[in-house]
Amino acid sequence: MEETVRFERDGHVAIITLNRPDELNALNYATLERLGDLIEQVRLDSKDIRVLLIKGEGRAFCAGADLKERRTLNEQQVRRNVRKIRDVFTALERLPQPTIALINGFAFGGGFELALACDFRYAVEEAKMGLTEVSLGIIPGAGGTQRLSRLISPAKAKELILTARRIQANEACRLGILNGVAQDGEQLLELAMGLAQEILGNAPLAVYQAKAAIDRGSSVDLQTGLDVETMCYEVIIPTKDRLEALEAFREKRKPVFKGE
Repeated sequence: MEETVRFERDGHVAIITLNRPDELNALNYATLERLGDLIEQVRLDSKDIRVLLIKGEGRAFCAGADLKERRTLNEQQVRRNVRKIRDVFTALERLPQPTIALINGFAFGGGFELALACDFRYAVEEAKMGLTEVSLGIIPGAGGTQRLSRLISPAKAKELILTARRIQANEACRLGILNGVAQDGEQLLELAMGLAQEILGNAPLAVYQAKAAIDRGSSVDLQTGLDVETMCYEVIIPTKDRLEALEAFREKRKPVFKGE
């Protein structure tokens, strides 16, 4: 039986692929468990895995929760699933490595929330996305109300969530949800890998701490954010990569970073 989530490597880039194309990559409990395990694997291998890509197989990125499974669950099991999806997406968001979502098609509900938990998002032109939960009698439960309102304005997030509106990629890009729009799947992968390669040219520990400074500092006041930045900088001072960069500058060559 083929795995519901595939994992592969391309150098220092890890690629996670949701692999339930017949179900539009909907997230049942088994898929969430597998996704969570892979995210933890990426976290533990942060020296070698330096960027993570997440994509979907077939014509969808992820259609959200598996409603076929959801109909069979009692209230306690529903609560279990909601906690699981929230915990998995939070673990994704807290990875030290930069993460990139490749939205190749539909991204609704939990699927859109999965993309919002990533650092960067690219989509093909025909992709449609939205937090559509209120049309199903529920609300976004995997961070959508919080992440979307922080990414764009609270008022615009309310407009999209309370109307269960589905938007296309160009509109999402205009709103600042996407980092770019591709013509097709091939160009989508090129955009994501291009960004990954740019990131990989830099010192990985510095990249991780820069991400941490932004993430931790963005929800606090400026002075606290500056203190966070100082703490992240302190982590970098004793690293071998910092000294390597100085030596490379002296010798007029490209630095060779080892994540140390």
